[in-house]
Amino acid sequence: MDRRAEYLKKADSLKPRLRVERVRPVSGLPAEAMMEGESLILDFGNHQVGHVTLKLGYTGSHPDAPAWLRLKFCESKKELGQSIEGYTGWISRGWVQEEQVHVDVLPREISLPRRYAFRYLRIEVLAVSMKYRLTVEDAWVDAATSADDRALSPFHGTPEEEAIDRVATRTLRNCMQDFFEDGPKRDRRLWLGDLRLQALTSYATYHGDDLVKRCLYLFAAAAGDDGQLTACLFTEPKLEGDDNWMADYALFFISTLKDYVEHTGDKDTGRELLPVAMRQLELSESYFDPDTHLVRDGSAKSLTRSEQAKGPELKADMVDQSAFFIDWNLTLNKQAAGQAVWIYCAKDALRLMEILNETDGHDALSAKIELRSRAAVEKLYDAGRGLFVSGEGRQVSWASQVWFALADVLPAEDAGRALLNVEKEPDAAIMVSPYMMHHYVDALYHVGMGDKAHEVMLSYWGGMVDMGADTFFELYNPNNPDESPYGSPIVNSYCHAWSCTPSYFLRGTAKKT
Repeated sequence: MDRRAEYLKKADSLKPRLRVERVRPVSGLPAEAMMEGESLILDFGNHQVGHVTLKLGYTGSHPDAPAWLRLKFCESKKELGQSIEGYTGWISRGWVQEEQVHVDVLPREISLPRRYAFRYLRIEVLAVSMKYRLTVEDAWVDAATSADDRALSPFHGTPEEEAIDRVATRTLRNCMQDFFEDGPKRDRRLWLGDLRLQALTSYATYHGDDLVKRCLYLFAAAAGDDGQLTACLFTEPKLEGDDNWMADYALFFISTLKDYVEHTGDKDTGRELLPVAMRQLELSESYFDPDTHLVRDGSAKSLTRSEQAKGPELKADMVDQSAFFIDWNLTLNKQAAGQAVWIYCAKDALRLMEILNETDGHDALSAKIELRSRAAVEKLYDAGRGLFVSGEGRQVSWASQVWFALADVLPAEDAGRALLNVEKEPDAAIMVSPYMMHHYVDALYHVGMGDKAHEVMLSYWGGMVDMGADTFFELYNPNNPDESPYGSPIVNSYCHAWSCTPSYFLRGTAKKT
């Protein structure tokens, strides 16, 4: 029975009320009257998400021509020096928060229709007449979030830990809108991989349990006719799944549901959505070679919904490890990490079934996990080097070691040794996103290397704090802070959901063994 309409109704019933706070600049006002070619920068003191109003006036004679303004909204100070001119990246420059407005009558208040994510606002006068100068008399943002600040308990640690926690919670808070957005600047969508990490961090901070539940139902409501979950969702003008599909993200619905039921005790939701979760395991069978019991080795591209819709006609070499995201490293072979992610999520499915006292299929899934775990050790583990390898080229990567540690395929001692051994491999494929760094820290905690995990967390996320971050970034390479997979950092997101997890670790939710 198709229950998607029912799932959507439940999701809509959980839509949160946004809490709005009016915030004014901490610097930049009062400002000098400006003539053509002059500008000012307003600093709103912290990262804000909301709608902006400007109160404009003039000095001199009555304005005899419109004021023509360029407004540039920036999440980080370095964006103020970046130009959209010459941008040729593959993500639309429509995401750049830059506007031009004409103000025909002064004085006047203008309320901008778009929502912005920013701390800094540059107002540049492109044109006024010679008879008057423009004044900015006041400015404010009605900053919005669905997070309840009263639910956030104080965190006490070292000054460095407190700074990281403060930025991490701000990151999560500003991504908590009608749903858990991946980034309030870009892409403003609900992504399953981000949701899993946001939910874990929310349990330790803002306790937005109903928002997690809403997002689970949104994904269930947007499933394809075959039950397949898309990687991300649009909610406006109506709920619609994107045509971007990732195998690991679909599987993480299982883990997100399991975590939610474990945390809340809401078994009714668990039972209702269990068929959606288990369907992702059924669909995942297409990525495995039935002879080797391994994820097929292939390219690094993700499959669109239109490609997936070909069903049985889809060639086997398309439904393989190419469907996994894992990380932004475009040189990463994803066979091994994909195998480990499947094992990790299948084990979460077993745990969820046990919590719900659902026995149908439990033993068969357990046997399949054992078979594929054994195949991974026999075919992908290089015992002599103490490392997992991936693909025909037997690539060594950090991601492979991390995910097999999290999947508990080896004893913790051996998994920990692999995490240390990969450090000695100069050609190992590196981690390039806070998303993957989260899993690395999690893996270190998981195998009992808590001190090292804490050190890595402080170094990596602390590096962004040292750069002046108010919220944590979508991408951060300490060796190249301006790195971007999109062709230019001007479209990077500097408040991104998958970077919020230091608060999950710092506040004791992670098992620090």
